[in-house]
Amino acid sequence: MGVQVTFLGTSSGVPTRGRNVSAVALRLPQRAELWLFDCGEGTQHQFLRSELRVSQLRRIFITHMHGDHVFGLPGLLASLGLAGNCPGIDLYGPDPLRDYLDGVMRTSSTRIGYPLGVHRVREAAARGSLLLDDDDISVRCAPLTHRVPAYAYRVDQKERPGRFDVERARALGIPPGPVYSELKAGRSVTLDDGRVIRGETLCGPPRPGCSIVYCTDTVFSEAAVTLARGADLLIHESTFAHGEADLAIARQHSTSTMAAQTALEAGVKQLVLTHLSPRYVAGNPVTPDDLVSEARAIFPETIVARDFLSLELGAAG
Repeated sequence: MGVQVTFLGTSSGVPTRGRNVSAVALRLPQRAELWLFDCGEGTQHQFLRSELRVSQLRRIFITHMHGDHVFGLPGLLASLGLAGNCPGIDLYGPDPLRDYLDGVMRTSSTRIGYPLGVHRVREAAARGSLLLDDDDISVRCAPLTHRVPAYAYRVDQKERPGRFDVERARALGIPPGPVYSELKAGRSVTLDDGRVIRGETLCGPPRPGCSIVYCTDTVFSEAAVTLARGADLLIHESTFAHGEADLAIARQHSTSTMAAQTALEAGVKQLVLTHLSPRYVAGNPVTPDDLVSEARAIFPETIVARDFLSLELGAAG
């Protein structure tokens, strides 16, 4: 039951020839769902260039209302409506998100023919409470430090029972059928012959779920450190190189070293830099490789995102 993370846009502010603006997709194979984090202009085109199936999209999380994170949302939602097979979308984001969409949809005479829920995240972020919680996944959020209200998101898969030993169950003479599902879940069952079998005795050690944190846009933030504590993957904006820290602070963005410091203090397993300024391209004085080198000096397990990079987290099955 793994999670696939695909970067659909990794530039800040404006798209470039090689990088579109912000969007990251989470594919959850065990529930045949896609979740999207931010939706910059052109995101639906990026979906078409990827192997992801936009028909599986169920939830969209918006970090803040700057255009490079939301200008692709009306077009994507409209296309899902025209496709005619969308069972519904839940949107999560800052307070103005609903008004923004209502205005665009009204003035463009766009009708959404599927259920569209819009959920404000401000209170959950302020309280540190769960934004979303179901049988196998929970989502939290935290306020960031940017020029407008902005939020980071954390997705946690819940611990799953260990692998079920089918051969051992057969050797004990347990007939296949619905009882196997109960035992796989770690529950106890009473067989027809009166034996009580405890499911945990037929399962290996519990398998931890994976955790992913998406953190943009912000200057260095203690709230981000707290949210990211112990995560498997931290996706963090790195708009500027370390040498432009003054500019980063003035614009309330992060440098490569701020992102690395967040990863280090939070004790995450891996850091991925994204939201890079268009000024960092091959041939310029500073390149994305330089940003990675700066970050690795503080947090070695760092890579830089590129459009269509996919990462697999957690074991399948």
